[in-house]
Amino acid sequence: MPPLPPLSSLPPALLLLPLLLVQLWFWLRYFRPFVRRPAEAPAPLGPAAEPVSIILCAHNELDNLRELVPLLLRQEYAAGFELVLIDDRSRDDTYLFAQQLAQYYPGRFRLVTVTHTPAGFAPKKYALTLGIKAARYPQLLFTDADCRPLGPHWLAQMQQGFAQRGGADMVLGFSDFEEQPGLLNKLIRYETLVTANQYLSLAWAGHPYMGVGRNLAYTRATFHRTKGFASHIRRLSGDDDLLVQDAVALGARAAVVADPAAHTRSQPASTWRAWWRQKRRHLSAGTRYRPADRLRLGLFMGTNVLFYVFTPALLAVSLTPQNVVSLALLWLARTLLGWAVYVPLARRLNQHLPAAALPLLDFFYLVLYCAWGTSVLLKRPLQWK
Repeated sequence: MPPLPPLSSLPPALLLLPLLLVQLWFWLRYFRPFVRRPAEAPAPLGPAAEPVSIILCAHNELDNLRELVPLLLRQEYAAGFELVLIDDRSRDDTYLFAQQLAQYYPGRFRLVTVTHTPAGFAPKKYALTLGIKAARYPQLLFTDADCRPLGPHWLAQMQQGFAQRGGADMVLGFSDFEEQPGLLNKLIRYETLVTANQYLSLAWAGHPYMGVGRNLAYTRATFHRTKGFASHIRRLSGDDDLLVQDAVALGARAAVVADPAAHTRSQPASTWRAWWRQKRRHLSAGTRYRPADRLRLGLFMGTNVLFYVFTPALLAVSLTPQNVVSLALLWLARTLLGWAVYVPLARRLNQHLPAAALPLLDFFYLVLYCAWGTSVLLKRPLQWK
């Protein structure tokens, strides 16, 4: 057997190999099993044993409510459901609209009115607490006013998640954004796909760490067990992911329902500034995640970022053909792995992103991710005083 070459003779580009192996491990351990999971049963054939309270919080959302509420009230669900609309200090005609609905749907529609938020409470968390308190049923399904369920079986499909894992306490769903022209929209939808890949795949593997409030369900008992939003009541964000964090820490079981019939869809941010503020607010909640979750997420995102950071340094160290070729092969392998991760996932989640654009979107996203993270570290997250 010939002796191994000395380390000094190896191309510096091989320093990227451990980063690639970490990403390959995430694909084999988490991402690939999630994409290859069995298809979820059609909602009409699944269990519908428990009635559900749909909880919707709205602040000056009259136009959205006029589109969304009929879609919610027309959900096909044999066990019965109610819609609890929380009018959170609205100054438009939301109250009058809700009064009309209460007359037309006396057994299915309920209105909770919030006139002010007490000091020390984040407004949405306070409003949601009142809505949960008013809900009749023990299973609660949440969405936002700017969301739209993608079919009449959204409620039934999400409710089936409670039957998973021997009786789940939470059901994590997927919510995407409407497809529009332009780079901003593609980046928003790519970031949504990357985030979904992480939280859905890890939850499927038994490590839930977050959900999205646009499509999330949990039991009233789970909410009471975590003492509601008490641990993060002053933070603007966290009514979804930090509640999941608290619930899982207390032993709650989380199920995943992610086939297209269970999706909701929202309008994306229309400006770079709005998206920046939105993502910075969301990322600020990550500082409160459990250490094991921060380690997993940091390992995955960190190895991706370091691939970009180390590449110019490795080229500066050596421009020999051996190093350049090795670097090119490693980048080709990473690109192929990215396609192996996100092309099947996009197909499974019914997302339409051009495969050829994924490497470019990945670069822009990771640059922005670093900028968001730096901003969160340098500035304190917004809190209500």
